[in-house]
Amino acid sequence: MFFYLTTLSLQHFISEDIPVLGEETPDNERFVVTEAWKHSDFLCKNNILNCLEDGLYNVCSVMETSKELWNALEKKYKTEDAGLKKFVAAKFLDFKMVDSKFVITQVQELQVIVHDLLAEGMVINEAFQVAAFIEKLPPMWKDFKNYLKHKRKEMTLEDLIVRLRIEEDNKTAEKKSRENSTIMCANIVEEAPTSKKKKKPSGPKNYPSKKKFKGNCHNCGKVGHKAAECRAPKKDKKKSQANMIEKND
Repeated sequence: MFFYLTTLSLQHFISEDIPVLGEETPDNERFVVTEAWKHSDFLCKNNILNCLEDGLYNVCSVMETSKELWNALEKKYKTEDAGLKKFVAAKFLDFKMVDSKFVITQVQELQVIVHDLLAEGMVINEAFQVAAFIEKLPPMWKDFKNYLKHKRKEMTLEDLIVRLRIEEDNKTAEKKSRENSTIMCANIVEEAPTSKKKKKPSGPKNYPSKKKFKGNCHNCGKVGHKAAECRAPKKDKKKSQANMIEKND
């Protein structure tokens, strides 16, 4: 807001009162100067009010001068800034990385919080930042976290971010290769023949039922089968023919 007022050449009205002219100043000149100041102060005050939200506008619109309005806003936001330090510090301490998000994305979020802490005047050296970033790595990075903890050489925050980026790229590549191998195995299993040829059942059920023979067997004389199907010993044809002739006679 201060920058915006500077571009309009109105920034000095937030710290100046109405000018006081000497008694020797003519009345017409005094009137012109006073009216010019009131006009510029009116523009400055309403440019500030125009940028406020509705709730604040209703409270601040009763202010008579730009200086009075600016001082009221400074008191309000400086009070909020005093509590902002504690809020940002708590946000930094409570921040925990999770396995469901990219680590580099979470590191960038943590960097923003650290930047807010530094902007609030809190002193955090780089060694503490590196140690905090390592400690906040997600559970699946436990082995890499232990590896970084046991390194004796001091790392800068930039070096740590480069190492995390490389490690995350490696983990992503390994995950993709495992997924591809799983898909290939699944395709091989699907393409393999799963059905076996069923053997045709053998037995008397496959053959059509034969009609029972109603005549007499020429071999044994029994009813129900032919001579070709007879299990009795075969008789001599000549003797049987002779017996039949004798019988007929």
